[in-house]
Amino acid sequence: MNQPDVQLLTPGEVADRLRVSEESVRGMRRSGQLRGLKVRGKWRYRLADVQAYLARCEVSAALP
Repeated sequence: MNQPDVQLLTPGEVADRLRVSEESVRGMRRSGQLRGLKVRGKWRYRLADVQAYLARCEVSAALP
């Protein structure tokens, strides 16, 4: 069974997309706000997880 292509991002790429520092990305991962996975000892982030994080942020920002 073929799995769909999964785009993985480096911490630097995530930081650029979110306009935050790499340390902030690490903090978001540690706190559970952003899911990450280790690939050969290096942290990577699924594009879909980054997009889900952004969607959650948009929803919480829209709440009164």
